[in-house]
Amino acid sequence: MSSQSSIDYPHTAPPAPGTVLEVAPGVRWMRMPLPFALDHINLWLLDDQHEGQSALTLVDTGLGNEATRALHDQVFATESRGRRMWRQIVTHYHPDHAGNAAWMLERHGAELWMTRAEYLTVHAARARVAGYSTESQIELFSGHGLDEEAGKALLGRGDLYRNLVPGFPLAHRRLMEGDRVRIHGRDWLVIVGYGHCPEHASLYCEALNVLIAGDMLLPRISTNVAVRPVDPQSNPLRLFLASIARYRELPEDVLVLPSHGLPFRGARGRIAALEAHHAERLNELLAACAASPRTAHEVLEVLFKRKLDTEAIFFAMGEAIAHLHCLYYDGRVARRIGADGLVRFAPA
Repeated sequence: MSSQSSIDYPHTAPPAPGTVLEVAPGVRWMRMPLPFALDHINLWLLDDQHEGQSALTLVDTGLGNEATRALHDQVFATESRGRRMWRQIVTHYHPDHAGNAAWMLERHGAELWMTRAEYLTVHAARARVAGYSTESQIELFSGHGLDEEAGKALLGRGDLYRNLVPGFPLAHRRLMEGDRVRIHGRDWLVIVGYGHCPEHASLYCEALNVLIAGDMLLPRISTNVAVRPVDPQSNPLRLFLASIARYRELPEDVLVLPSHGLPFRGARGRIAALEAHHAERLNELLAACAASPRTAHEVLEVLFKRKLDTEAIFFAMGEAIAHLHCLYYDGRVARRIGADGLVRFAPA
């Protein structure tokens, strides 16, 4: 990724597992492990009030496994001080964010607050319907050149989503763009973003000048933006770029609390770096397609300079299609289906 010189990190290290670190008044940072290449997620524990009593609100929940739950219990034992966790806000449907929502409801009575599209997507992914299944992913990716062996490897992962989100609440409080969520006497503005997922909710508190960005704005890596079977002709990269551009409306020194990496200031510089990064990738893809018509599978080596394992292929194929679709909808390449049934992209 581009230079990080415009980014300032107020904290040089995360809190230890099972502990918290206050990053703003009443806002505490927790870090939970992930068993992936991206090996952690940041969660946020907020001081709150409910029905006239001191309480807590949690933003995102971590994976639904025993290791994460044990760390939650450890934090709650030291941080609750007699307060109830009455509410959980889940930014989006991905398992590292939504995995413990049912457990939080059962253990603490924590109400679920979430956008409607993300809430329904959790249930679709757990039920493997509406295109949210490995088989649907393989069908989409195969049409873009994924070979049979790689498809079988994806199938071998099993029902990964349901394993990581073992349950989910049957009701929620709907969050919508422009809502103001009152937390501990302060308003948090809901900013809905697109491209990474259907209806991602970030939260901005003007009084604290803090943005809980979720996965929409990360300090060191680019957010995964992918075409999925539920919407196979979509243009998520343009949606994502338009979404992060909105953060320029926030103060230049806003403290960004990302789901991965360290809290940082310098959002506008980071947005510019991400825009430049994707523009560079698009130009590289355009040059590759000009040399000869390419499938998404054939341009993986253009987008990714490393060997991809099965987990990475899942993300990489969706991201490659997203970039090619962006070129297509911008009128820079043509989309053609060959005699072999594969989608290829060539100069327009």
